[in-house]
Amino acid sequence: MFDNKSILITGGTGSFGKRFVSHILSNYKPKKVIIYSRDELKQFEMQQKYDHPSMRYFIGDVRDAHRLSSAMRGVDYVIHAAALKQVPAAEYNPNECIKTNINGAQNVIDAAIEANVHRVIALSTDKAANPVNLYGATKLVSDKLFVAANNIAGATGPRFAVVRYGNVVGSRGSVVPFYRQLLSEGRKVLPVTHDEMTRFWITLDEGVQFVLTNFQRMQGGEIFVPKIPSIGIVDLVEAMTGGREYELIGIRPGEKLHEVMVPEELAHHTLEFHDHFVIKPAIKFFDKTINYAINKLDEKGVKVADKFEYHSGTNTHFLSIDELRDLDKSTL
Repeated sequence: MFDNKSILITGGTGSFGKRFVSHILSNYKPKKVIIYSRDELKQFEMQQKYDHPSMRYFIGDVRDAHRLSSAMRGVDYVIHAAALKQVPAAEYNPNECIKTNINGAQNVIDAAIEANVHRVIALSTDKAANPVNLYGATKLVSDKLFVAANNIAGATGPRFAVVRYGNVVGSRGSVVPFYRQLLSEGRKVLPVTHDEMTRFWITLDEGVQFVLTNFQRMQGGEIFVPKIPSIGIVDLVEAMTGGREYELIGIRPGEKLHEVMVPEELAHHTLEFHDHFVIKPAIKFFDKTINYAINKLDEKGVKVADKFEYHSGTNTHFLSIDELRDLDKSTL
């Protein structure tokens, strides 16, 4: 699917972008892989590892519509991963979060339509469902923009979809590398915001593969949600330290106790497939014949129950202590 194709990743120097590039270069023969990001040092460091002839490094910000348009010429596939993601930082710097996560999202859409890109997938977050913090609220707006973009693009324009998943094990800014750092410094007791906290859990490789597969599945307008396990934060502490001793520090500004990826209010728009859910668009598209219950891979979905909710605290699959230990070792 990606052989002799050009792919652009916004925010491509992040954890997802690096793993995505590694996977693409190992499994396909792309024409170009364009890393679009604003940090020249991270691009320089990434270029030392990924110096493949197909690689291109564009310095630019998603807030810069003109630069995005230049970078997207001749591109076939776009992954929009750029975002301001730190919850407390967003609470204290709301305007900056809005400029990147909302205005930047619209710039990506406009540039993709102008360049007649084939398909676009935007990365979302569990925090976009029933958001209680600014980061989640801006990502919800971004999700809505990408869904509605299919109507703006029209019958012959790019197709847009969204991938929403939970916390990525070992990604930059996540709790696992933070805990590792504390343990390497000799800390015996790890900080915990709330001892009942749960989170959805996915590995980088699983996230990358889910995005790649959804490029094949998508018809336009879907929000794809993977079926993934949950973890309890205290279980994670035990897996990493061998004990359940921790220090309660209180929930941070804008932080949730549990996460939801499919809220009950959207159950009537949700289909369940064998390894994922699809939230169908609430708006009517120009093409009213799309049957989201059968995707482009001919996988079939069924409606979920009326009051269904995909919730990290009531998830049927929780990782055990041993599974968490194995997962922690695999992400080192």
